[in-house]
Amino acid sequence: MTKSVRLADIAQKLGVSVVTVSKALSGKKGVSEEMRAKIRALADEMGYTPVHSPKEEAERAYTVGVMTFERYFSQFASFYWKMYQELTTQAIRKNCFSLLEVVSISDEEGLVCPKLSEEERVDGIIVIGKPGREYLKMLYRSQKAPMVFLDFYDDELIVDSVISEGFLGTYRLTEHLIQRGHEKIAFVGTLMYTESITDRYFGYCKALMERGIERRPEWLLDDRDFSDGRMGLKYKVALSENDMPTAFVCNNDVTAYALIRQLKESGYRVPEDISVVGYDDYLYAEFGDSKITTYAVDMEKMTQAALAILAKRIENCETEPKVYVISGRLIERKTVQEIN
Repeated sequence: MTKSVRLADIAQKLGVSVVTVSKALSGKKGVSEEMRAKIRALADEMGYTPVHSPKEEAERAYTVGVMTFERYFSQFASFYWKMYQELTTQAIRKNCFSLLEVVSISDEEGLVCPKLSEEERVDGIIVIGKPGREYLKMLYRSQKAPMVFLDFYDDELIVDSVISEGFLGTYRLTEHLIQRGHEKIAFVGTLMYTESITDRYFGYCKALMERGIERRPEWLLDDRDFSDGRMGLKYKVALSENDMPTAFVCNNDVTAYALIRQLKESGYRVPEDISVVGYDDYLYAEFGDSKITTYAVDMEKMTQAALAILAKRIENCETEPKVYVISGRLIERKTVQEIN
């Protein structure tokens, strides 16, 4: 019995992706007329017969480009590295192949077009972490494949984005502190560096406002250098020992861990003297002696959503771009103490 010809067989002979072959044979956009003619000619030559069945749908596979940025990797084992690992795990489960490109700081500053986009080697691209504004504009101008943003969004809403519920998550963390008697609460995070930091700050503000607690400008503290994103142990938060808060809401766990170290070096005990909460439930939430109370990001659901949305875009879904918000959960550990 003659073995039936699959899309993958045609793709392998021409050195293109399965989705390119599928688009060419189904008359969809995204394939040059020259390539479309080659694919159709080879399909006829090999005796390919279209089979529209659930099994064929299940075999559809894409080459997914994953783009992120060096500045998120320069100081620590990055949260985005863990997110990329989860993304590749989910891609394998969907029979997809992924290619990673880490854009260097110099390429980002010089607005160098990423190879993933320039060489058209992928069917779609997932961008992890927000680039600089001018680089983002360049991505829009040079876009040749569908894109999805992961863990950030752009106010212009040109492409789909998948984010965690930063506003509500930080609201819940702040409310958690208030319920334990804290009213002198600071926020640690450099506003406007990313939308996610700013959204988390607004969640903090909402919790204070609902309880009639004053939001003090001097208790809004930066956690990184705005020009290069440097943060963590080498970046010291500007603490005023004359009027210290009883609690700090940090925009991520790396900042929370670094702040706890800084407080201990200054003679404060956590949580006996000062309580600290983080966000992400990343490596630093469970690192060392300080088990950080935090808000866990559901990476599995976020990456699953990003891949599903990208697949729809590859298939020429014409719906308006959206921001998809994925819920997380508050995790109580050892860095919060109730006060009178």
